[in-house]
Amino acid sequence: MRSFGHKAWLSVASLGLLAAVSGCSSITDHRGYIIDQALVDAVQPGIDNRQSVEKTLGHPTFASQFGPQDWYYISQTVKTPPFRRPRTAEQTIYRLRFDGTGNLAAIDKRGMEQVARISPEGAKTPTLGRKRGLLEDLFGNVGAVGAAGVGGTSQAPTTGPNGS
Repeated sequence: MRSFGHKAWLSVASLGLLAAVSGCSSITDHRGYIIDQALVDAVQPGIDNRQSVEKTLGHPTFASQFGPQDWYYISQTVKTPPFRRPRTAEQTIYRLRFDGTGNLAAIDKRGMEQVARISPEGAKTPTLGRKRGLLEDLFGNVGAVGAAGVGGTSQAPTTGPNGS
């Protein structure tokens, strides 16, 4: 009877350890466009136009709003280690440039060199202006709001805020 309790305890402990270790695994997430290299290779500059590109590759991740009309297809693989922030593990950006008539002029491919790693300095964002204490924050505006209109005439113009 004693050996059965010992075996049960070992199996429960091993299941608990397995559950704890499985919760510490890294999470891999795909974001954006799912690249099919055969479809990307099928699109050719000088041959395709916007309609044929959209039929082949689908709607772009986004299109440029200013300047030349470029289309972007962005694919990212993000890994999140346990108890840490997500990090971009892989990234592919296809920029498709079109000429003025809507024909495909060029395809540019970029990768991880486009990923910017930013580490903010400190826990606060520095701002311009003077530093105020707690009492100034609480009582700094006492008497400042509405002081011109109390008991007298204000010098405000009778027109509206936009001059009407």
